[in-house]
Amino acid sequence: MLENVLKFSIEHRYLILMGIVLIAAIGIFSLQRLPIDAVPDITPNQVQVNTDFPGLSPVEIEKQITFPLENALAGIPGLTYTRSLSRNGFSQIVATFRDDVSVYFARQQVNERLAEARKNLPPGVDPKMGAITTGLGEVYVWAVSYKYPDGNVVKINDGAPGWQSDGSYLTPEGERLVTDLQQTAYLRTVEDWIIRPQLKGLEGLADVDAIGGYVKKYHIQPDPMKLFSFGLTFQDLIEAVKRNNTSVGAGYIEYQGEAYVVRSDGRIQDEAQIADIVVDTRSGMPIHVHDVATVEIGKELRTGSASLNSKEAVIGTAWMLIGANSRTVAAAVSEKLGQINQTLPPDIRAIPLLSRTKLVDATIATVRGNLAEGSILVVVVLFVLLGNISAAIITALAIPLSMLMAFTGMVQLNISGNLMSLGAIDFGLIVDGAVIIVENCLRRLGEKQHDLGRGTVPSRASPRSHGSQ
Repeated sequence: MLENVLKFSIEHRYLILMGIVLIAAIGIFSLQRLPIDAVPDITPNQVQVNTDFPGLSPVEIEKQITFPLENALAGIPGLTYTRSLSRNGFSQIVATFRDDVSVYFARQQVNERLAEARKNLPPGVDPKMGAITTGLGEVYVWAVSYKYPDGNVVKINDGAPGWQSDGSYLTPEGERLVTDLQQTAYLRTVEDWIIRPQLKGLEGLADVDAIGGYVKKYHIQPDPMKLFSFGLTFQDLIEAVKRNNTSVGAGYIEYQGEAYVVRSDGRIQDEAQIADIVVDTRSGMPIHVHDVATVEIGKELRTGSASLNSKEAVIGTAWMLIGANSRTVAAAVSEKLGQINQTLPPDIRAIPLLSRTKLVDATIATVRGNLAEGSILVVVVLFVLLGNISAAIITALAIPLSMLMAFTGMVQLNISGNLMSLGAIDFGLIVDGAVIIVENCLRRLGEKQHDLGRGTVPSRASPRSHGSQ
């Protein structure tokens, strides 16, 4: 069999050469599409279902949310097993599927089961699926903070956005932030409403998370005695706020061939408008929210915080999609974050803390060094053993050709190039077969030349030796 292959290759050498060039071209094309990462991602094919419901203990979370959801997910095609976690006000279910199941098909099936399970859950419970990412999907981390946290700016321009001489911070929207809580909450607002929406449109990005700071909330703190004195209840107060926080379209008016849209914008803008909402009337006199409650800006309850240089900050994290190129995604986030920094409010900046690009670049440098050194070492050893530089180079060519063929297979099988898949290549195994064949060819050529009286193979490279025959 091997003899037939060799005979065919010799008789059709140009066809074989064209095939090798084609294989090399396909391999180079695949190399450009090969996902590059530092380490292999061994996370199984899974879908997360997270549910927040404050106020319930772990036991109640398990009984009322986790257990019904796990039962609803049972029997999905391709599902291997599920595991769950129940904590105070939080439930998480991880559904693991076979590797041959598409993650998008799995998420579609999970979403259909969740829609059916909602009717068996407590009112207000809304389970949501996690992002399409893995445990190694964290590719970029940054911190949002004030450049001068204490307001010690060299030049202060009162009335302009930025730090003021009284220690407050004036936002571009005209809001004055006096307390530490307000200033920290504004950092979270910048992350959630300026940075995150612009980053989420990047290709290959699954989600953007944030931790730290305070999520801004409007707190209405009713006085029970005042409500009782007016004959009102907490529900009356809640319904009044809901009714006065809507926008209504009343159609349009035709006048002289033109249509004028009529609408009523009732969206609340600040805490003063909340305080002026009318809850009810008594003897023709309106009862406002500020008559029965106190309205102020507060914070959402949080379970974690973040700091930078001992100062409160907001930490953002970018997560890439499953199968995306981490180096490309991290580079795109870094570039976009640099553009966003130029549009942030005065004295607020997004500082890069961790980038997968640096780790991947270091990995690529290590792999490149290993491949180069290994190839050179193989050529030198082959030259010493075979005694023929041409034969050594021909044998060594098996290394890049094998690598290019491997790149094609890795792309088709969605295997990333990393320190494990590329950095641990055994060059001895790659060239083993080539060494045997080339060495045998040299031996046969030497024997044939000896029979013909033409000298040995090395003598063919020497014109003087050839002429002496």
